[in-house]
Amino acid sequence: METIHDKPPQHPLLDVVASISEAFDKATTFNPIFVPTRDRAAAMRDLSTVITRAQGLLLSVMAVSGDVADEQGAKRVGDWYATATRHDHRPSIGLDHLARSLDTDHVHLQAAVLDGRVNLDQARVIVHALDELPIEFVTDDIRERAEVHLIALAEDFAPTQLRRLAHKVLEVIAPEISEEAERKALEREEQLAAEHTRLTLAPLGDGTTRIGGRISDAAAGRLRTYLEAFASPRRTASEHDGERVSTPRLLGLALTDLLESLPAQVLPAHGGTATTVTVRLDLDQLTAALERSGIATLDTGDTITASQARRLACQAKILPAVLGGKSEVLDLGRSRRLHSAAQRKALRIQQSQCQADGCSVPAAWCETHHPHAWSTGGKTDLDNAALLCCHHHHRAHDTRYLTQQLPNGDYRFSRRT
Repeated sequence: METIHDKPPQHPLLDVVASISEAFDKATTFNPIFVPTRDRAAAMRDLSTVITRAQGLLLSVMAVSGDVADEQGAKRVGDWYATATRHDHRPSIGLDHLARSLDTDHVHLQAAVLDGRVNLDQARVIVHALDELPIEFVTDDIRERAEVHLIALAEDFAPTQLRRLAHKVLEVIAPEISEEAERKALEREEQLAAEHTRLTLAPLGDGTTRIGGRISDAAAGRLRTYLEAFASPRRTASEHDGERVSTPRLLGLALTDLLESLPAQVLPAHGGTATTVTVRLDLDQLTAALERSGIATLDTGDTITASQARRLACQAKILPAVLGGKSEVLDLGRSRRLHSAAQRKALRIQQSQCQADGCSVPAAWCETHHPHAWSTGGKTDLDNAALLCCHHHHRAHDTRYLTQQLPNGDYRFSRRT
C-alpha cells in the first residue's frame, strides 16, 4: 500500500504575501494615464507607504533568518538574500545590518517602519544618530526618548534634514548633558576624520590629473569657501563672454586659480628653500611673441606651454630659469620684474576692477598684468600695469586670442580667425 506524503501547509505569512502579489496584479491592469490627477497624487503617496511597509516586513523576516543562511551555507543572511533575489551584495548586507539593528536595539523604529511612518533612508539616519550617542553620558532612558523624538521628526523631514536635526537631539531631550556629549562626539568625529583623510593624484597621461580624496567636513568647508570666492568672479566673466560653465568645471578652474594665487612666502620651506616651482624655459621662448609656440619644463617633470609660463611669471607664481643656447643659466628671476605691494595698492585705487571690457570683477580678485611684457623689455611700473581677473589674464596670454586696448584703457579680447 502506497503512502501519500501530503505537502505541509505553508505558513499564513506566505498566504498574505501571495494576496499582496495578487493585489498588485490587479493594480497593474489600470493605465495610470487615465487616472485623475488628484488620484494619481494619492496613489504615489500611498504606494510609497506600501513599499516602506513591505520593506519593513522584509527586514523583520531577515532579522531572524540566520538559519536560512546556515542551511544554504551562506556567511550571512545578506549574502544569501543577494544571491537568491539577484541583488548586489553590498546593499543586501546593508539591509541585513539594518534588520538586525532594528530588531535588537530599536524596536520603536522597527514599528515605525512597519507602519510606513519612517522610510528606510530615514531609518538609517536615525540608527546612525542613536549609535553615535556617547555611551558614557546617555542612559537607556535618554536613548529611548531620542529614538521616539527622531521618529516624530521623520514625519516632517527628509533624510538630509533629519540628519542635521539628529545632531542636536540631545539639546532637545537632555539639555543638561548635551554640551559635554557634543564635545565628546566632535572629538570622536575629528579623530575618525584624521584617520580617514586621504589624497590621491593620478596622472591620466593626457595633460590632466584625477584628484581623489577624503578630508574632514571642516576642512572641506574652508576649501569650498575659498573655491567659491574664486568661482564667483569667473562665473561673471564667463557669462559676459557668453560661455556656460558647469559647476564641477567651475570648481576645478577655481582650484587651479587658488593654487596659482598662493604666495610662496606663506608656504612651508621645502628642501631648505621656500616652496617654488622652477620652469626651464629657453630665452627665445620667454621673449617670443604670443603667436609663437614653445614648451617649458617644470622641475616636477611636467611641461606647460611657453605662453602659460609667461602668464605665471606675471604673478610670481614661478621662478623662470632662463637658459641660453647651451642651456646655461642666464637669469633666475629678478625682483624688479614684479610689481611691489605698494604698486598693487596704488593699482587698486586707480583700477577698481578688472580692466577687460565689460568685466566687473573687483580689484581684490585680480592679478597684475604687464601689457608690455617684462620679458620683451616692458618696465615694472604703474604705466605698464593692468589688473585682470584670472579669466581674462588667461586670455591675455592665450595665443588663440588677440588683445586690443580701447580708447578708455580697457582691454578687449577676440578669437583669432
